[in-house]
Amino acid sequence: EHKLYGGVVPEIASRRHCENITGVCAEALEKADMTLDEIDAIAVTNAPGLIGALLVGVNFAKGLALAKNKPLIAVHHIKGHIAANYITHPELEPPYLCLVVSGGHSHIVKVNSYTELETVGKTTDDAAGEAFDKAARAMGFQYPGGVHIDRAAKQGDAKKYKLPRPATKNPYDFSFSGLKTAVINLIHNNEQKGIETDVNSLAACFQDTITSILAEKFMAAADELGYTKLALAGGVAANSMLRDKLSEMTSACGKQFYMPDISLCGDNAAMIG
Repeated sequence: EHKLYGGVVPEIASRRHCENITGVCAEALEKADMTLDEIDAIAVTNAPGLIGALLVGVNFAKGLALAKNKPLIAVHHIKGHIAANYITHPELEPPYLCLVVSGGHSHIVKVNSYTELETVGKTTDDAAGEAFDKAARAMGFQYPGGVHIDRAAKQGDAKKYKLPRPATKNPYDFSFSGLKTAVINLIHNNEQKGIETDVNSLAACFQDTITSILAEKFMAAADELGYTKLALAGGVAANSMLRDKLSEMTSACGKQFYMPDISLCGDNAAMIG
């Protein structure tokens, strides 16, 4: 349903959460071959995010915890994304520096302990994932746009179009609104002039620009702050170019690098529990 609108519609998301959460919980227990009585505690995302969808999850979890007399643990969404790395890499231990990139967040975070985080850089406008989705919509791709840009970019020329790299006051902050607008304007101007836009190459240029900004700022922060252990997290962590760039850059300078399996990059229950 969200594809019709080019992004997540909060009201629709909340309603579908209400309709499906009981069935999803039952299916998860069945697949795990467990009952609620066998569970030690119930964890639930409480922030940040779309308030309607969060309320559905929190209230459902509260009901289960009360009915079964189980401890209820509220989990911050960004902490959950970072924790996805512990599933793929049980040997990973704090402290380390993490780049968290998703539809709503673009953060460089000091992971001082399993529960203590410190943000050193963040987006000043659009998050990277939001920029991917909006640029993808302008290119004619369906929501979610990131996967379509990733796929199209493999068929394009990343040097065909020149796109801006917006500056920020804090060297660790990000700004992607201008980059997204540049893509939209390029397509519009080409249409006005009757010029066909090479969508694959535009996707390649956009992806190369945004992943370069993310990787270069993250690596600069790691060097300046003295970190040798780095991690990647969030939905945009599934992007093949970002994964490749950070793998190559960390390998070249001898830093340890961790990232979740692609199946754990997007929002999932495992990272919260």
